[in-house]
Amino acid sequence: MDRPDCDPLLLERTYAQFPLVNRFVSGWRQVYVALIRPALPRNRTGTILDIGCGGGDITRNLFRWATADGFDVRVVGIDPDARAHDYAVRSAAKAGIDPTLLEFRRAASSELVSRGERFDVVVSNHVLHHLGPVELAGVFADTERLARTLAIHSDIRRRRSALVFFGLATLPLDRSSYIRRDGLTSIRRSFTADELSRVVRPEWHVYSPGLYRNLAVWHAPAALP
Repeated sequence: MDRPDCDPLLLERTYAQFPLVNRFVSGWRQVYVALIRPALPRNRTGTILDIGCGGGDITRNLFRWATADGFDVRVVGIDPDARAHDYAVRSAAKAGIDPTLLEFRRAASSELVSRGERFDVVVSNHVLHHLGPVELAGVFADTERLARTLAIHSDIRRRRSALVFFGLATLPLDRSSYIRRDGLTSIRRSFTADELSRVVRPEWHVYSPGLYRNLAVWHAPAALP
C-alpha cells in the first residue's frame, strides 16, 4: 500500500475494506469509552487529532461516537499520502458530515507542531510499525506537543498466532485488495509489548489489551494548559 506505484483500484478497495477489518481487530470503541470520552471537555468545543488517518474510518467513528454522546467536538485527520487524503475527504462527504467539524488534511504531525496547533486528544492507529527509529521518536515528540490532555497510539502486537489467524480470516480478500498482504506485513513489522516499551519516550505507558493490541498512552502533566 505504501508504494507510490501500487494498483489504484486495489488501493481503493483496501480503503473501502478497512472499516470492516478495523471493527474486528482495532478495538477503538473500547478505547474511546475507557480513555477518550473521559478526556473530552463538556464546557467547550473538544478537539481530537488522528495522525496517519489513512482512509479516515477511525476518524469518522471517533466523530460519530463523540457527537452521539453529546460532545461539541471537532475532529481532524491528517495523512501525508494524497491518495488516502482524497479517499477520506470523499468518504466524509458521502456520509454528509460537515467538513468544518470533521476535517481531513494532507499533512504530517510536524507541520501542525510548527503552526502551534493543540488538540485535547491525539491518536493514531497502525502507524507506529511503519516508522523507522528517527521517525518514531519524532512522532512521539510531536504528539506530546500537540496533545493538551491525552495521547494514544494504538498498534498491532506481534504474535505468531496473529499471522495465522489474520492470514486465514482474510483469505477471501487476497485478490480483491491489499488488506491481506499489507496486514501480514504489518504484523511482522509490529512490536511486542516489551519492544514498544523500550522505544517510547519517558512518561508514556504501554498496555496490551487483548492478545494482539498494544496501546502507548500519554497523559499530559496537570500543570500544562
